[in-house]
Parts: sequence; C-alpha cells; structure tokens
Amino acid sequence: MRVAVQKEKYILSFSVEPSNPGEAGPRNAGRGNSPSQHEDIEAPLIPAGRLLPFILVTALFFLWGVPNNFNDILIRQFMKSFEINRLQAGLVQSAFYLGYFLLAMPAAQLMRRAGYKAGILVGLCLYGTGCILFWPAAIVGKYWFFLSALFVIASGLAFLETAASPFTLQIGDPRSAARRLNFAQAFNPLGSISAVLIGSRFIFSGIELKPAQAAAMRMAGTYQAYLRSETLRVIAPYLVLGAVVFFWAILIARTPFPHTGLDYSKDTLSSDHSKPLWKRRHFVLAVAAQFLYVGAQVGIWSYMIPYVISGTGIGERQAGYWLTGALVAFTAGRFFSAWLLNFVPAHHLLGSYAALNTVICCVAVMRPGWLGVYSLVAATFLMSTMFPSIFALGTRGLGARTKSGAACIVMAIIGGALITLAMGRVADRVSISAGYIVPAVCFVGIALYAWFGSQMDPEEIAAENA
Repeated sequence: MRVAVQKEKYILSFSVEPSNPGEAGPRNAGRGNSPSQHEDIEAPLIPAGRLLPFILVTALFFLWGVPNNFNDILIRQFMKSFEINRLQAGLVQSAFYLGYFLLAMPAAQLMRRAGYKAGILVGLCLYGTGCILFWPAAIVGKYWFFLSALFVIASGLAFLETAASPFTLQIGDPRSAARRLNFAQAFNPLGSISAVLIGSRFIFSGIELKPAQAAAMRMAGTYQAYLRSETLRVIAPYLVLGAVVFFWAILIARTPFPHTGLDYSKDTLSSDHSKPLWKRRHFVLAVAAQFLYVGAQVGIWSYMIPYVISGTGIGERQAGYWLTGALVAFTAGRFFSAWLLNFVPAHHLLGSYAALNTVICCVAVMRPGWLGVYSLVAATFLMSTMFPSIFALGTRGLGARTKSGAACIVMAIIGGALITLAMGRVADRVSISAGYIVPAVCFVGIALYAWFGSQMDPEEIAAENA
C-alpha cells in the first residue's frame, strides 16, 4: 500500500513518497524488507518539532516499568502478609496481565476514533486510580481487593502500551523506527530499577520471622498485628506513584500532539483491501513470540527473589538488591542493543539472544546457588531487546491495521500471567530452580520465530513496494 505524506511527516510504512513532485521527501525511505545499514544510520531518530511529545511519551515507558516490577516485590510481600504459597502469590501477575489482555483491543478501538493522545490520557487516569485503590485495599486487608486494584492499574497500562509503542514508531522516519522504539524502551527498565529499589526499601520491612518466633507471637496474640503492619507498608509507595501519574496526565493534556500520518477512519478501514492480520504470517508469529517472551521475562523476575534466597541463604532485602542488579543489566542491555541494531538486523540479534538465554536458563536450573544467580542476571541483560524487536518486526507493513495489530501484540502480554502460574506450579511441586525450565522453553520458541518466522512474505513486500 502506497501512502502519500507531507514533508517531514513519516509513517510506519515502508513505501513513502512526497505529497507532490516538487517537494523533497524520503521517496525510498525504508523500501523493502531489509533497508541498508547506511540508510538506517542516516535516518533521523526524532524529526524536528516533535521532541517534546516524544519525551512525554518516552517517559511513559519509565512509568509503566514501576508497577510491573512492584509486582515482583508484592509477590514476596503477600506470601508473608497473607501467608500464601507461590502459586497463590502468582495471582498477582495473573490479575495484572488479565487487565492487559481484556483492555488492549478496546484501547485500540478508542484510539482509532480519538487518537493516541486520548488513549494515553485514559490510560493514565486508570493507572492512577488503581494506585489510589491500594489505600482502601490495605485498610480492608483483603487479598482480592489488591488483585482488583492491580487489574485497574494494568487496564490503564494496556492503553499506554497500545498507544506509546506505535506512536513512537510512527512519529518519525520509518527507517529509524526500530532504533527509536529500542531507545524509548530503554527507559522502561529504569522504572523497573526504581520500583525494586523503592520496594526493597519501603515495602520490605526486613523482619523475617523464623517458625519458632511466629509461634511465639501467635501465643502472645501479636501475630495478626504483625501481618497487618506488613500489609500496610504498600500504601505510601502506591499513593506517591498515583500522584506522579496524575501529574503526568496533566502535562500530556496540555501538550499538542503531532499528526502521525495514520488517520484511519471507519470508512478508510472498510475500503482497505490489504491482507487481514490473521493471514500475515510474520504478524501472527510475532503475537506468539511476544506471549512467550513476556511470560519468560515476568517469570524470571517474579521468582528471582525466592530463587536467590533459597539458593544463597541471604535475606529478602539483599535478594531484592540482586533483582535490582539484574534490572541494571537489563537497562544496559537496552542501550547497548539500540546501538548494536545499527549494525545487526533485528531478527538476527533477537534469535542470537534467545538461543543464549535458553542455555543460561538451563544453567540456572542445574546449578542453583551463586552461579545460578549470575546466570539470571546475564539472562536479564539478553532479554533487553526482545520486546521492542518483536513489536517492531510484527507491526511492519500493517498500514491501516497497525493499531489493531499493536493491540493484539499487547494482548499477548497475557503470557505474563499464564507462564508465571506454570512456573509457580513447578516451583511448588519440584523446586524454585526447576521452575526456570519454563522460560528456557519459551526462549527456544522466540529463537525459532526470529530465524524462521519474522520475515514478511514475498507477496507482502511486493505489494508494499508496488
């Protein structure tokens, strides 16, 4: 499909031409499935005049990294304060990612009619409301109330992720789309690091009772008061986070957003006779790969603190700092991979990282202890580029179907709920280290996608370049 655009307005299409013959434009921008390395390097990362909205949207990647990794803290905290097992604590991730699954497509429908800015504002309002709900949830002291609040937060994040990634891809030159998204996504682990540091310091009390101490407190009638105090520790971090989110919503509401060049009304979509999404092999396999990736990522991080504690014998706060170290490695990997993509095609880098992570996770299974901990840190570094690379590869050439395609890939985040539960079941029945065989299998699937399923079909490339 060939789409005419005005000067300096680029879209996520790989056949772009100037709006009139006398106007200079990127006629061959990103033409074909494999643009040259030279073209990618020369393509500007951010067009002139669009820096402010790009910064505001890039900050969203940081903001949704915070609640995602607060969950890793909550799993350990709720196991203690509600006296539940790993499988029950895994419901934290299930409730969270169910919100993504159910709200991603409504988010796409809203943005198709009202634009990216409206979707972002709705997402921030839901996100902030969910954070505020942690206050009454802690007062009531019911596990289901916390799960409901997490569902509301995730519903907001579904809007943000459905909007932010395609907006970032479409705000500039399509030749630099993958680099731009990897750069923006690099700020996501900074939010994750902040979450683990804050959670380890302000949610974890550092009080870990031995069975004899717990029994003595029960005899003295003070054990329930202790559990309640542990539950109340989650209030302050979530209230502060909610305030920041609402403040950011005000900033975005007052900032004009550029037109991305993809204004597809209902009439435009009905006249689009391009291949439907479910017939696009590279897109369908991207949805499956994203399901596996998010499940592997969430599983590795969710059970890392219990893994470190069981394998090394250190306390929960110290284990939380090891998770922080893993997230620092993830951040470094994001920036390093964004630079490396100037020289290595995205699908090659993705496949190589996934294959290495398969081996690394097997080491974590067979050698629990400090070697296993180091392995999980290395695995986190290599996970860095997977989400944005799969997203960029899967949405290539979708044209008018980009928003719906983006929503489907976001819906695949439900893998974070289902695969985490599978890890919890293996961990409860065998051992926490054995649970890491689950992400190892996921990385095998991702490597196969990268090497054999991420390329567009020849007829799609021909139609796009016609």
